[in-house]
Amino acid sequence: LPTAHLWVKNCRELLQSSYNKDRLDQPLQASAWLKNFKISNERFLREIKTQKKYMWGKRESTEEGRPLGEVVDQGLARVRSASDAVGVVLKELKQQSQQGSFRLLVAVDGVNALWGRTTLRKEDKSPVSPEELTLVHNLRKMMRNDWTGGAVVTTLSQTGSLFKPSSAYLPQELLGKEGFDALDPFVPILVPNYSPREFESCYGYYLERRWLQHEKARTEDGKAELQFLSGSNPRQLDRLAGPL
Repeated sequence: LPTAHLWVKNCRELLQSSYNKDRLDQPLQASAWLKNFKISNERFLREIKTQKKYMWGKRESTEEGRPLGEVVDQGLARVRSASDAVGVVLKELKQQSQQGSFRLLVAVDGVNALWGRTTLRKEDKSPVSPEELTLVHNLRKMMRNDWTGGAVVTTLSQTGSLFKPSSAYLPQELLGKEGFDALDPFVPILVPNYSPREFESCYGYYLERRWLQHEKARTEDGKAELQFLSGSNPRQLDRLAGPL
C-alpha cells in the first residue's frame, strides 16, 4: 500500500458495508488498490485459486477453485463490491501463504495511519474511527503476528500523520499505544542517508521524470545545493524537490 494515510482522510465516498452494518466501505480507494494490485501481481492471480465460494449478491458469486484474479475483477467491475473484494484477496493470500504455496510480502507505507484518528465524518457528522473502515479493518489483520509464510515491511510517516505534533517521530508517538502493541514485536531497521552514488541516482531519476523544473536544478551548482540543503536525507530531498 503506497500511502495508508489516503485511506483515512479526504475520502469522497463512504458507503455502509453490506457485509457488516457497523463498517464503512470506500469504493474509490478499494478500486484503486485492486487496480494497482492486479498490475503488479497478474501472473500470480491466475495461479492462486479461491478456497471457498464468495457471494457478491443474490445473483453474483465466485466459486471455489476459481483464479483469485476473478475476485479482483469482480471488485473492479462492481465498485460496490470493491472493499469486500480487497478483504477476500487479503484473506486468501494470508491463509494460503501459511500452506507453503507461495511467500507473501505485505508492504505498507505510513502504517501509523491504521491507528489513531481520521478526518472522515459520517452522515450525522460524527467522526469515523479507523476500525470502522472496511479497508483498514482488513489490513490490520495482515499486521497481526498470527501467520507464517511471509513478511510484513512497513514505514512510519511524520508528514502524513494526522493530529500528531510535527515534533513526533518515535514509533511510540506515531503509532500510539494501540498501534505499537499491535505491531510488537517488530524489528526496527535503520535507514541511513543517501551515499554519494545513491544521491546521484535519485537526482538523476528526478531529472528524468521532469520533477525538477527549475532551470538551475540541472546545473552542478544546483545539484550541490540540493545535496547540501537536504543533507542527503531521502525525505528532505523529496520535500525540497517538490516546489522545484
